[in-house]
Amino acid sequence: MRVNRILLSSSLIVVALVVQVSVLARLHLPGAVPDLLLLVVLGLALVYGHVGGALVGFAAGLLADLAPPADHAAGRYALVLCVIGYLAGLVKPESGQVRTAAGPMLVVVAAAVGSTLLYAGVGALVGDTAARHVGLSGLLFTAALYDLLLAPFVVPGVMALARRAENDPLAETNSAKAGDISSGWLSGGTGLRIGGQRSGLRVKAARARSARAGRIKGVKRL
Repeated sequence: MRVNRILLSSSLIVVALVVQVSVLARLHLPGAVPDLLLLVVLGLALVYGHVGGALVGFAAGLLADLAPPADHAAGRYALVLCVIGYLAGLVKPESGQVRTAAGPMLVVVAAAVGSTLLYAGVGALVGDTAARHVGLSGLLFTAALYDLLLAPFVVPGVMALARRAENDPLAETNSAKAGDISSGWLSGGTGLRIGGQRSGLRVKAARARSARAGRIKGVKRL
């Protein structure tokens, strides 16, 4: 990954995790907790693609696994977000820009439901049956509802920041300057000078011819 991707992804992941743990988790909403970290991963995956989405998802999930007050096995949520980031990156728009909001909203709902099911499935494999006691259907509904309500305020902003970091105006300015310098060096530095030298030589040759012709005519007149 590029340096600007790493810096932006790290900053957004840390901010999202802090907000989720310190604010969203303390709201005590019925059912699931709004997953701000998941929305950040989705926004980055829709810009970076499946490989970048998988890497960002794994890093975000691993940080969530290690951050207190995590009460599950380390690597569990990292696996979930890695898979979700990879799948979300597969639907990345070819042009890089989303035409309608329907596509990202469907991705958010599918990711909310899929991450809940995958998290519960991995938990069942390691002996965690908390989802059964809480009620899986209620978790699925509330997770999709909360994430869908929060997505318009998170996903577009994350995608805009990711696109801006991908464009890298400073790099474009430097490359444009380099292009101007190189093109100027190729055209003005060589082509124009060579052309000027050629035209100068032609003018000098024409003058020499006219002078010779005048001399010849003068000799004939004498």
